[in-house]
Amino acid sequence: MKLLKVENIAKTYRIGEVDIHALQGVSVTIEAGEFVAIMGPSGSGKSTLMHLLGFLDTPDSGRIHLLDKDTTHLKEEEYAYLRNRVIGFVFQQFNLMARSTALENVCLPLTYSGTSAQNASGGQQILDQVGLGNRVAHRPNELSGGQQQRVAIARALVNHPFMILADEPTGNLDSKSGQEIMGIFKALHEKGMTVVLVTHDENVGNAAERIIRMHDGKIVSDEKRTDIKKKEIRSEDRPKLPDFSKGKKYSTGEFTEHFKQACRMILNNKLRSFLSMLGVLIGVACVITMLALGRGAKESITEQLSRLGSNLLSIRPGSVKVHGVSTEAGAATRLDFEDVKAVKEAPYVKRVAPQVSGQGQLVYGDKNWSTQVIGATPEYASMKNQEPDTGRFFAEEENQNRHRVVLLGRTVCGALFGQENPIGQSIKINRINFQVIGILPSLGSNAFRDQDDVVVIPLMTAMRRVMGKNYLDQIDAEITQLDKMSLAQQELQDLIIRRHHLAPDRYDSFNIRNFADIQAALSSTTQTFSVLLGCVAAISLVVGGIGIMNIMLVSVKERTREIGLRKAIGATPRDILMQFLVEAIVITFLGGLVGIVLASLISWIIAAIAHWKMIITLDSLILAFFCSASVGIIFGLWPAKQAAALDPIRALRYE
Repeated sequence: MKLLKVENIAKTYRIGEVDIHALQGVSVTIEAGEFVAIMGPSGSGKSTLMHLLGFLDTPDSGRIHLLDKDTTHLKEEEYAYLRNRVIGFVFQQFNLMARSTALENVCLPLTYSGTSAQNASGGQQILDQVGLGNRVAHRPNELSGGQQQRVAIARALVNHPFMILADEPTGNLDSKSGQEIMGIFKALHEKGMTVVLVTHDENVGNAAERIIRMHDGKIVSDEKRTDIKKKEIRSEDRPKLPDFSKGKKYSTGEFTEHFKQACRMILNNKLRSFLSMLGVLIGVACVITMLALGRGAKESITEQLSRLGSNLLSIRPGSVKVHGVSTEAGAATRLDFEDVKAVKEAPYVKRVAPQVSGQGQLVYGDKNWSTQVIGATPEYASMKNQEPDTGRFFAEEENQNRHRVVLLGRTVCGALFGQENPIGQSIKINRINFQVIGILPSLGSNAFRDQDDVVVIPLMTAMRRVMGKNYLDQIDAEITQLDKMSLAQQELQDLIIRRHHLAPDRYDSFNIRNFADIQAALSSTTQTFSVLLGCVAAISLVVGGIGIMNIMLVSVKERTREIGLRKAIGATPRDILMQFLVEAIVITFLGGLVGIVLASLISWIIAAIAHWKMIITLDSLILAFFCSASVGIIFGLWPAKQAAALDPIRALRYE
């Protein structure tokens, strides 16, 4: 039965400007169950012929038939299938995975055949057959040369191929080990296995039943030994070529193996892996920290504005220029209680809080303090979120009756009373006695002043007893709905213009402050700040990705022979691509994970030392993982494609 038929194949290699004709019009037929030795001096073309028979290389011309099927122009995936299921390779250099055990080396082809490498029973049985059942957990450096070659033979047999191709299988062994290896080949042949080996050793060649001799790329003789009786192969034992044109089905076991290989490479190259992770680690940490800082700043701004009150419009007198000289605020437009009444009746207005303010000298015992004094109505507390933490706010009756009661800001309270409870105590404001009835909640400091350095007294008390004012400094109006702020602002502006009969050149004699506009402006600034910080973090990620790409390219060069081996035992370009991509993604994933921990630590330190608000949210963590995975895929893709595109025979020969 014809297993392989080669018709007039030729192969030429170009080295520099010189063409090397490795094969010239070679034709040969190999029957199923034969034991063939291909012999000849170095450079005769015997190894090139074996590579073509094993689909590691393709001829420049001619045809190769496998079980009467023309295999000359198959796809790379189909050649990989044949190398995995039909051909078993045994190399002179053993080509074992240095960091894998004997059992893992034997089971490696199972990964690419769709059989889970976790099911090691088949590999264990093959190792028992070659006499290494007690060496399954040993690595190649713990085995002798003969034992390593046995592992290579077991690897070639694990997928039950039609034919074994051996390239100088005893070339690196001592005579005793060589005899043991040849004994294994003879035993396989007796069981019906087709064996083709390349050798220059006459003793090795004499073990075969057929010897093909080559010289200068041509077959010069094809001898069959008559003293060896050929074993007949039963029809039911004859190999049948399966349909491999449907494509390969990928299993979870293969991806698990890729993941295990990636973890093994990372652990075996700790420093290189750490340097690869470092760029992504810093980039992810920057992304999360910058987002946390931006969100914290936005939240702080929102909190500070909410303390000023929500949905508020503040009407204040302005100043005008007379003969080029600016007058004092309120000189042109004085706000009074009639304005308060009119504003309260305006559309969209819910509540109104008039105010006056001025400086006051406070005295308690032997302590004194100069601060801002605000005169307000009871509505001030709820509209400005100034309900006292301790004590109470004054009532409307106390305001109308001009009671001398006061609420202290936190700064004033600490300056005058220290740790003493001020409730019920008496202080002087501009030499007038006031009773302390409450302590205002803390507002904190802004860029201009300490907002807790203030006291609040009833409006009528401030106007008649303390400041002697008959006009108002400010009218705050709470609007019913936030989306009505612009309409309400326009209504109030028209109202003040009508009431005070202002000409167009006097419109600047008052102003209306919209806190919603301020919040929007500050939020926009914060957002711009966050985008800027995000761009800096993104640059860090890109730099980290370039580092990963460089390391992966170096890894491809270092592992060229490994890639060639994997392709020789059935790995497709997609398998190699997936393996290197998984390695890149694992590195970036670990870098991202450590980056999240680092970002959390940095955020905690910044919040503790600088007292900045840092907010880490779930979406920022998801974004960080997405960024790290993207970096792994994008920057790992090119090295992975470089590895996948390597020619198997050139990769095996790479030094």
